[in-house]
Amino acid sequence: MSKDSIGVGLMGLGVVAGKVAKVLMDKSRNLEDKVGCPLILRKIKVLPEDLSRPQAKQMDSELFTTDDEEFFHEPGIDIVVEAIGGVSPALEYHKRAISGGKHVVTSNKELIAKHGFELLTLARRNKVGLQYEASVGGGIPIIAPFKHDLVANNIKGIFAIINGTTNYVLTRMAKEGMDFTTALKRAQELGYAIKLLAIAKQDDDAIEVRVHPVFIPEDSLLAEVDGVYNAILVEGDLVGKVLFYGEGAGAIPTSSSLLADIISASSAVFHSSQRPLGLKLRNDSVLKPMSEIMTRYYLRMTTTDRYGVLSQISKVLGDHRISISSVLQKETNIVAKTAEIVIMTHPAKEKAIQAALSEIRELDIVKQVNNFIRIEA
Repeated sequence: MSKDSIGVGLMGLGVVAGKVAKVLMDKSRNLEDKVGCPLILRKIKVLPEDLSRPQAKQMDSELFTTDDEEFFHEPGIDIVVEAIGGVSPALEYHKRAISGGKHVVTSNKELIAKHGFELLTLARRNKVGLQYEASVGGGIPIIAPFKHDLVANNIKGIFAIINGTTNYVLTRMAKEGMDFTTALKRAQELGYAIKLLAIAKQDDDAIEVRVHPVFIPEDSLLAEVDGVYNAILVEGDLVGKVLFYGEGAGAIPTSSSLLADIISASSAVFHSSQRPLGLKLRNDSVLKPMSEIMTRYYLRMTTTDRYGVLSQISKVLGDHRISISSVLQKETNIVAKTAEIVIMTHPAKEKAIQAALSEIRELDIVKQVNNFIRIEA
């Protein structure tokens, strides 16, 4: 049996939560058309200092409470929207809402990263939904596509630029000649850009998960993701490579994802159903140790400028079964009698390259290993 209205309880009143509250009130008719019945903001759980915020002064004071018990006993709340961040007390709030039969929508990155499996399991047990699109990539839709549009695919890899601040810094380094310019210049001569990537790959029975700066080919879909924009490249066995791109942070993009999840949860409440997650929960996956990953590497080092230098370095790499893809020698310093050598390798194990670097640093011909960066195709 469908409901006459759906009640929303909001936890927090920061810039994102404030935007959500404003949309719920200002666009009530539009949201009603999408859901099938009115969405009513019943109560907002705030801290005392939140009451002095400009958005609070523009709202009915009866909506606010600083008391947990009053919030959770407010009649008519079907969906709890958590936008306070952190683990404590957010984890306790989530458990209480879910155990009380309420659907939950969250933008809490840390909470989902640390307790997502636990909370999703609890939600299934209580036959309610836990929606968390806004906790990944701000306004970029990615969780919903995994649940629905890509559910038929075996996901082979995920490559994501989801830190707007770092991406902005790296972009400025690349385009304006800030620190680290030498490494960037050499890489660009070889046709690569630098990015901070979050990488997840399926490798037989293990999952490879890592985050670090990498060089990627300039013609890669991710190479042109600049400034504060985020992007997530997904590779599936059926769909191939698809790119999700947009603003990864900020009140408006994040509120877009929160509101989409609120509408999805409202539809489930309206039709008295628990929407299928589309994803199988499992906690038996094995994480591959970092030492066992295989990738290509960029090495830049300063050496003495004399014959036999490259052969000694090549021997160390060869002893560790590391094959050289290309070599570039630049900037011979006649006065200091030094040279700069850039080496790109073929795929090799992380533990092999680390062992080789330890030996290379001990060679009397090597003044300094200036850069060591992984490469992703």
